[in-house]
Formats: sequence, C-alpha cells, structure tokens
Amino acid sequence: MKQLHKQSIGNHRRDEEIPMGPTSQYSPKTIKHPRSINYLFREQRLLFILVGIFIGSMFFILQPTISRFGLSEPKSSSSSISRTFSAGPAHREQVSYSIPYPPHHGKVGRVPAALPRKRSRIVVTGGAGFVGSHLVDKLLDRGDDVIVIDNFFTGRKENLVHRFGNPRFELIRHDVVEPILLEVDQIYHLACPASPVHYKYNPVKTIKTNVMGTLNMLGLAKRIGARFLLTSTSEVYGDPLEHPQKETYWGNVNPIGERSCYDEGKRTAETLAMDYHRGADVEVRIARIFNTYGPRMCLDDGRVVSNFVAQAIRKQPLTVYGDGKQTRSFQYVSDLVNGLVALMESEHVGPFNLGNPGEFTMLELAEVVKETIDSSATIEFRPNTADDPHKRKPDISKAKELLNWEPKISLREGLPLMVSDFQNRILNEDEGKG
Repeated sequence: MKQLHKQSIGNHRRDEEIPMGPTSQYSPKTIKHPRSINYLFREQRLLFILVGIFIGSMFFILQPTISRFGLSEPKSSSSSISRTFSAGPAHREQVSYSIPYPPHHGKVGRVPAALPRKRSRIVVTGGAGFVGSHLVDKLLDRGDDVIVIDNFFTGRKENLVHRFGNPRFELIRHDVVEPILLEVDQIYHLACPASPVHYKYNPVKTIKTNVMGTLNMLGLAKRIGARFLLTSTSEVYGDPLEHPQKETYWGNVNPIGERSCYDEGKRTAETLAMDYHRGADVEVRIARIFNTYGPRMCLDDGRVVSNFVAQAIRKQPLTVYGDGKQTRSFQYVSDLVNGLVALMESEHVGPFNLGNPGEFTMLELAEVVKETIDSSATIEFRPNTADDPHKRKPDISKAKELLNWEPKISLREGLPLMVSDFQNRILNEDEGKG
C-alpha cells in the first residue's frame, strides 16, 4: 500500500511540473489578457489609415477658414484705396475698385496712375479682307487677343502678314459655313463677299455664307456667352424709296434679282441675329455699312471707288455705268472701324447706319479721282447693271446720338491715302508680269 501511495504522489508531482499546453484536448480555458499596442498596430492597420485620412481631410477643409480668421484685420482707410478708370475710348465707364494691402504694411504704398483696360479675346470672321484687316489692326493695337477666321475666298494673307509675329494674333483657315468651337469674349462677323464681282460669281456660296455662316457664329455666341456684332449692309434698303435712309426704313429689294443673294442674304442674317437676341438672350449688335474705301481694297472688285482709282493709275478710261447720276456716300475705312468698335462696346443693339452722309454722283466721283490722280483721264459710259440703286445716303443721327460717332475723313482727304496703296500694288503687279 505504501508503495502505491508513493507512486501516486510521484505521478501527481510530475503532473504539476508538466504544463498543460493550449492544444491539449482536456485543458481548461486560458484567461484572456488585454491585447497589446503591438497587436493594434499590426492587426488594425486599416482603421489607422482611415483615421489618418479623416484627420488630413479636416485639416485641409478648415485651414482656409483658420487662416482667414487669423489674418483678418479691421478695415481702415489705409488698407484699401478707391480709384476710377476709363474702360476705353469707345466705352467710357467709371469703375470703382479697392486694392488690398498686406497687414505688415505700415502705410499705403504708391498706386499706379492708371490701370490698363481688360484684355479681351476676340474673333473676327473675314478678318483677312479689306475692312476686317483694318479692324484687326485696331483691336491688336489696343491690346486685345485676336483670332482671325477666313477661307480666303476674297481675303488675302498679304493684308495680315505684318501681324504674323504678334503673339496675340492667330489666323485660322476656315469656312464659317462649317461650325467651329472657340472660347472668346466678342465675335465680329464680317465673313461674306461684299463686292458685286465676287458675290455674283458664286451666288449660292454667298447666300450660304450669309445664312449658314451667321447661324453657326450665333450658335457659338450662344454657347460661350460672347457678344456678337453682325456687319450688315446698306443693300438691305435695295433701291430705296426713302432718301436719306433711316434704320426704320424696311427697304425696296428684289428677292429674285441678281443681287438678291447678297441683299436678301444680309436681311436674313439680321433676322437670325434678332431671333437669337430675343429668343436666346444673345448680346447682338447690328451695323449697316455704307460704301467704304481705303487701302487693301481688291484692285478689281467691281466697286466704283476701286474701279476708278485702278483705271486712272493704269491710264484706262473711267467706266461709268448708266447716266452717272446715281449717288453714293463714301466713308474712309478708319471711320468705319471706329464705328464698329463703338457699337460693339455700347449697350445698344441697333441696327445702326455707319456711313458718310457726303453724297456724290458717279460723275462727281470720277472728277475727284481725276483731280487726285490724272486730270487727263477720260470717262467711258456703259449700260447700267440690274437692280443698281439710284440713290444711297445714310441718316446717321442715331449713331451720333447713341454711339457718339460720326465720320471724320472726307473723300478728298482719304482718297490720296488709298491711291498711294494702289499705286504700289499695281506697280508690283506690273513688275511681276514683266
């Protein structure tokens, strides 16, 4: 018995010495201890990442507010200064603004005497043409960025070559009959052949340019919120029964004549412009341009001033159609450009007549050209063309009153400037033929 008792005691001690492993089938449950920080870092990484993202987000959200509260100071006369400036020669407006100064400035620093006008981004369709190229010069000289769109049907690169090195100038070869996407502030829509020789050469193309081209550019103005200026024409009055012609006159136009592709095309363009203005809130301006002359006109475009000047320089007879008693009014191109800019910068829709009220018969114009170029030039009479207006004289009282615009250069002052340009070009043309 003693022996068995000793054996049981020995076995009991051995059992106490051998630890019970956690994998033992009959071992009791072990006591759970709190998880260590190492476990949290090792097993809860996703939680810490989410918390970090939240803290970082809150910092970036609250930081501007904190900075604003920290740097704010009570307003005083020394922290801002009120000034006025003129927005431009054509659109004079007093604008008030304040210039904040950093808080560490003890006193107001020197303020420039005047701030430059806001630079605009402007597109000019038909900008390589006669009027368009002079308008581009005006806009670039005052500091704007200008994009010219032209398909060169009547426009010439030579009219713009002197601007090719200007970083604020762009030229795009494009036909406005097809849509185009641009981001601009203003659109001057001049694209359309304007002389009888050109628009009669392809009348379908002419009316498509007037209708589809105007539709595309109005659509662009609507999408981007740009101001749109349409250059219409005095031809919308047709062969007028009112003299001089006011903007309220509806005209006397043959809708199926040889000139109707241009006359009715421009009338339709005006209709589209007004429909976009009334229906889509597009800022529209409409100018009705009367006969214009000056440098860069096409040498043989069929218009009376360029015809007479080119013929006199080439020692050819001056061609007068009909009896020569039909009248026209002639404005120099710089006067027209000033009128277009004044209209664009104004708050008036129009239409506005832009022309020189000085009225000349064709015979009187021929005499002025002879006095300026060659007194020995002769006059040759030919049958008149179809639908040729007998009288044309603008009433510009509306432009005088609302735009503060009127032409400054008379025919006898402007004609010599055009003659010198034509002489150089005809001389170069003759040398090229030689």
